[in-house]
Parts: sequence; C-alpha cells; structure tokens
Amino acid sequence: MTLKGLYTILLLIISNSFMTLAWYGHLKFKEMKWFGNLNLVEIVLISWGIALFEYFFQVPANRIGFKENGGPFSLVELKVIQEVITLSVFMVFTFIAFKTETIRYNHIIGFIFLILAVYFIFKK
Repeated sequence: MTLKGLYTILLLIISNSFMTLAWYGHLKFKEMKWFGNLNLVEIVLISWGIALFEYFFQVPANRIGFKENGGPFSLVELKVIQEVITLSVFMVFTFIAFKTETIRYNHIIGFIFLILAVYFIFKK
C-alpha cells in the first residue's frame, strides 16, 4: 500500500471517530449533569459542532486517496473503505462507551460479508 493510501485510511479513521461521537456520543453524554439539562436543539448543535471536525479529516482523506487526484483508490473503493472503517470505529466506540452492548453471531456474519465486499470491490 502506498503512503497516500495509508494516509487516506488514517484520516478516515480520525474522521469517523468524530462522526461516531457526534451521532452517538450524546446518548452517553446525557449521563453528565450539565449535558442532561440540554434540550434537543442544543444537543443537535453540539453534535453538529463535533461533526464539523469530521469534515476536516474526511474531505482531505477523499481528495488524497482518489485516483483522479493522484491517490490509489477509485471512488467505489474509497466508499467501501469508509464504510468498513465506520462500522469498525462504531463497534470500538460501542464497547468502550456502552458496556451493555454485546456482539451476536449475526453481527459476526455481517462483518464477514463486509470483508467479502472489500475483497470483491478490490479484486482486479
């Protein structure tokens, strides 16, 4: 894998970490005293503020990684990489923040299909 490819993947991991926090973090933050008193509009604005940082990493990742910009990945490959990273980051976040969640056999089967999707997308 090229340096641009590794850099793209690293930026997508950081990007998805911010997005996961924006989308699901508020479900855990409500346990904090100051956060629990906020109304829905305030929570949306805080989540939007967190999601803004996602774009600071996601947009450069796609620009660096895209073949037409000199990167190693096609548009479809970038999307599949991003989806796998999104679900991987989500699972790590879930196990760290929401300790009551468990992985079931159907989740594992779904991840196997994702790995197969990556294989077939990248197959030349």
